[in-house]
Amino acid sequence: MNPGRMMDYPLTLTHLLERARRYFPRTEIVSRYPDGWLHRQTWADTYARAGRLAHALRRLGVGPGDRVATLAWNHHRHLEAYFGIPMMGAVLHTLNLRLHANELTYIARHAEDSIVLCDRSLLPQLEAFVGNVPSVRHIVVMADDGPTPAGKLDYEALLAAESPDYSWPTLDERSACAICYTSGTTGNPKGVIYTHRSNVLHALFTSLPDAVPVSQRDTLLPVVPMFHANAWGYPHMAANAGARLVFPGPKLDPESLLDLMERERVTRSAGVPTVWLGVLALLDANPKKWDLSSVREMIVGGAAAPPALIEGLGRHGLTVTQAWGMTETNPLGTIARPKADMDGSSDAERLAVRATQGFAVPFVETRHTGEDGDVLPWDGERMGELEVRGPFVASSYVGDEGKDRWTADGWFRTGDVVTIDAGGYVRICDRSKDVIKSGGEWISSVALENALMGHASVLEAAVFAGRHPKWDERPIAAVVLRKGAAATEADLAKHLEGKFAKFWMPDAYVFVEQIPRTSTGKFLKSKLRELYAGMLTK
Repeated sequence: MNPGRMMDYPLTLTHLLERARRYFPRTEIVSRYPDGWLHRQTWADTYARAGRLAHALRRLGVGPGDRVATLAWNHHRHLEAYFGIPMMGAVLHTLNLRLHANELTYIARHAEDSIVLCDRSLLPQLEAFVGNVPSVRHIVVMADDGPTPAGKLDYEALLAAESPDYSWPTLDERSACAICYTSGTTGNPKGVIYTHRSNVLHALFTSLPDAVPVSQRDTLLPVVPMFHANAWGYPHMAANAGARLVFPGPKLDPESLLDLMERERVTRSAGVPTVWLGVLALLDANPKKWDLSSVREMIVGGAAAPPALIEGLGRHGLTVTQAWGMTETNPLGTIARPKADMDGSSDAERLAVRATQGFAVPFVETRHTGEDGDVLPWDGERMGELEVRGPFVASSYVGDEGKDRWTADGWFRTGDVVTIDAGGYVRICDRSKDVIKSGGEWISSVALENALMGHASVLEAAVFAGRHPKWDERPIAAVVLRKGAAATEADLAKHLEGKFAKFWMPDAYVFVEQIPRTSTGKFLKSKLRELYAGMLTK
């Protein structure tokens, strides 16, 4: 009996945008400009403009495999680049607009960018480094806050001169479609290559009901920047489902986000904990100002979310779901959804699960290993480095750098120190570079931070290692108090008592106005160590 053969159909981004144009042509893409004006177009418009962009780039000499960079906020033109560049066979390179000029110089040179699409409002950042990148031939300005300066190419003028009909090539699904560089907190940033296949599979698997369920009836607000790990896949998921997209542009303060969520009836959003902490503080101060009844879920990722954040937004009727991922995982790897066998569990039991990073999404595998490299049991107790593998997990960096991040049997070493329980729920204890090693024992800074942020007076807390003459390292807590609130070291120590072993308790507290952050909004503990690590030895 001949079992037959299945059609060899390439998994490319072209199919996602063509699907959105064909089946959901009138669904809106909403973009807020810097002055607050809301621009509206449709998936059909986006498809046509992506074709015009491809023609324009081809006329400028862009060919297969060429890198075209973006330096832009979240908006419709960036979305057009998300599809038009890779669909023509070139490679989209999203530049992180919050990096220093020296870092951007290194990244753009390393990627060999040929053209940069830049928001007009971000031209000062671009001009601070682009002169040191000899591969850049053209700068195309997306005029978001005024006219295009003389001597630069205007995005809209380029598109207006071209046809919307582009003969999209048949692409190899394993060819590169995008590059995103890591934040480079420990050495030079490294480039992660996303293929058409990896992005399509990520969009499919992460849209499933128990992952990030996205449907044609959703309105998605990606607060996470489009330069950060494909905006966590939201543009691709939206195109696949035919969902409505709302882009916030550069105004990411809590009030602007809440206004936009209410006005556009957003159903799902995603961002890092620091964004939602600000939103929570504003909602607590103005509990009845916004109608957020449309919001079904807010995804939090990029760093561990304290249970106090999940509970706090829950008081306002908002469901927060924690997820974990990295640039190298495209990015979603796990998501914290209580399983069906917990349907009768108490709120406290369900919160304990929701405060983990969750279990793996389909086709992602997880394990953790000890310092000797042995795979550890899933007992919820043993801490080890998280390792992952799957069809949308990177297998190398640009230039074949960082080979030591992959094991001999093909697992990616994440650098996250975790426990995994019997149900497969991953709980991040620390980054390997941030875990506190005191007298030979490991102390989880994340667990201490979460507990501190459960204090009524604490807005944010970051725990880091201070040097100690006897124990090598001891925990120090940097604390930001809520506006108008007060707390002493003794108050915070009492709050932690009984929750942890005595040797876990911080040796010192520093009260600061703001905790330093990375370019993607995570706490920058290396800066805290630089400032305060020696205070215990004085």
